[in-house]
Amino acid sequence: MLLQQLSASRKGLVAIPKGYPITPPELSLNPRSSPMRKFNEENERIKRKYLHHLRCAQRKDTATVQKAAEGILRFEARTNFADFKRFHIEQVIKFQDRINSEVSKATGKPLAKSTIRSILAANKGFFFWLADQPGYKSRIRHSDADYFNMDAKGQRVASAVRETPYPSMEMVRHVFDAMPTETEQDRRNKAVIAFLMLTGARDGAIASLRLKHINMIDGYVFQDARDVRTKNSKTITTYFLPVDAVYHECFADWVAFLRKKKLFGPDDPLFPPLKVGVVDGAMKVVGFERQCYKNANAIRKLVKDAFKTADLPEYTPHAFRKTLVKWADHAYPTREAFKAFSQNIGHSSVVTTISAYYPVSLERQGELVKAASPASQAK
Repeated sequence: MLLQQLSASRKGLVAIPKGYPITPPELSLNPRSSPMRKFNEENERIKRKYLHHLRCAQRKDTATVQKAAEGILRFEARTNFADFKRFHIEQVIKFQDRINSEVSKATGKPLAKSTIRSILAANKGFFFWLADQPGYKSRIRHSDADYFNMDAKGQRVASAVRETPYPSMEMVRHVFDAMPTETEQDRRNKAVIAFLMLTGARDGAIASLRLKHINMIDGYVFQDARDVRTKNSKTITTYFLPVDAVYHECFADWVAFLRKKKLFGPDDPLFPPLKVGVVDGAMKVVGFERQCYKNANAIRKLVKDAFKTADLPEYTPHAFRKTLVKWADHAYPTREAFKAFSQNIGHSSVVTTISAYYPVSLERQGELVKAASPASQAK
């Protein structure tokens, strides 16, 4: 069932044998011009067992299992789908050379070091596990998995923290003001932007929130991990931030609209998907569905489209978190207040908030260090 779900999550791929849950874009074939790609039945059986182990024994989520399957398939394809029992370290050495020089068809650029690290880690974990399996333990050693290690330079590049762009408060307000409100879909889209500014919630959580999680009287959203797709399944109580009042007004109107006009109940979605039906022989939007989005793709697209329409860079929902951290640095000047804000956006430690969302540039570092007052120097 797991592999069927993984396979169904990838659209537009050729028919593949049971046991291949994932096909990376670089390895997929055009069904109109190419025959079905090769596979190895023995490999399929052991891969299926490993993916089941990841999901059910190590309790990895679907996305992690999917990445592992993609990484293993890349290695297998580069060995011409040779039986894993014929594994030898020269295969890994050649594989490392290939992926380090490989160009992504999506971007036309070399694969990112973080992508390469993910691929190698997936294979390292698989072959370390394989060394304990009957029929393989006499052919593969645990130490063989070390050949999938990334070189130290590549690891530093892959783990380097880089500044990512984010919208200013003024940019968000400009986008918000430019959004129409003529249709129910328009009102929903605008309410999403307002909610992002009020909470800084992650897109996965936003896509899975229900009306029962919203408390408009006390002004907070209860991100219950039993129902809401929060990061690391953490339950978070997020009070609405005192940013521009127009965001609170817009969101409050949206919640009232759902409850009073659409007659949505506690278990109905906060931001429902569109319901499409046949009207006068044509497919048109006829309202909202009463189940949550299965993933956050629609929420991300909605936000990007709003910025694009306003002729601004297409920021993601996650970028709003950096916007709010920048705002909070001035809005909450005491340590206690900023700690409260940090908890409010789901961080257990203020260090996470500062290091991940409010890094100090080298230029600013120099300015702050040099700006020490004479009085402090005398002490």
